[in-house]
Amino acid sequence: MKQMKQTILLTVLAVLTAFVLPLLFSTAPAEAGPAPEETAAAAEPVPLSGGDAATGSAVADAALLLTVHTADGDVEMTMADYLPQALAGEMPAAFSEEALKAQAVALRTYALYYRAARKEAHPEADVCTDSGCCAACLDETALREKWGAGYETYYAKLCAAVAATDGQYLVYGDEPILAVFHASSGGQTEDGTALGTAQPYLVSVSSPETAETVSNLQSTVTVSAADFRVTVQGVHPNAALDGEPSGWVGAAELDAAGRVSQVEIGGVAVSGLALRAMFNLRSTDFTLAYSDGSFVFRVSGYGHGLGMSQYGANLLAQDGATYADILSHYYPGTELVVAVQGE
Repeated sequence: MKQMKQTILLTVLAVLTAFVLPLLFSTAPAEAGPAPEETAAAAEPVPLSGGDAATGSAVADAALLLTVHTADGDVEMTMADYLPQALAGEMPAAFSEEALKAQAVALRTYALYYRAARKEAHPEADVCTDSGCCAACLDETALREKWGAGYETYYAKLCAAVAATDGQYLVYGDEPILAVFHASSGGQTEDGTALGTAQPYLVSVSSPETAETVSNLQSTVTVSAADFRVTVQGVHPNAALDGEPSGWVGAAELDAAGRVSQVEIGGVAVSGLALRAMFNLRSTDFTLAYSDGSFVFRVSGYGHGLGMSQYGANLLAQDGATYADILSHYYPGTELVVAVQGE
């Protein structure tokens, strides 16, 4: 914690730089909105440290300035202004309040994790508005178009979720965690080791989604044998895809979370991640079979599967879980703290 205090204090004295959000992993489908409007500079930032979320005086969001990279350039805005826009871009506003609070904490935590090392994609900014890199941000114009008459109600709901968690973030060993998240999992989240992101809190845990509770949990991708061969050989030219297509694909190897680790295709080991990219699958939780001249992928869930499942969080909230319960479930072993004013 001492190291974190020193780092944050130096950051404040240097015209406070902050945060960078969801990494190369995809999350819930997010509509990219126009660039956030420039906001007035916040009051002089205060030194912050981590404290007990139940007793600390959370002041971080209003005091912290972010440099946000947009399609129109870099814009300065406070965390308090940024988070509702990012929350609107990353989670449906119709979700339960506790799920929205959990997402707000995850967004803030992810930002804190990356504040010390900006991404190569935008080295002059803390975050960007590209959902494929950081988090989508939807400004008032985009949100009024998206929500119509429901704008006032939905935006107030998102702001309330941010305010209710003001300054709160997750730590493991006194340091902010890599709070990645995804749209949905088919009963089990992924383990970080499967994606080269081994962390003690990024382990496979249960997630309550089912085909009955999440309407778009399952999806199907059908590919003709000819297109399958062209696509696979375009990446793996040594794959032997001659003769009867029913013999091209071997058994799939699964990782600890039950997702596809690799599949032998034409004598070549092809990773589940590669197949997801090649055939635009929604996740690596799939089965692959050949039938009637086509290869059929049956996919469950959406996203990389690491960390918090957004639809799972919503279901847990509907079942009575608080945002703290949700975060503890999806990031086991972590502690919820709050940024408080320093001495």
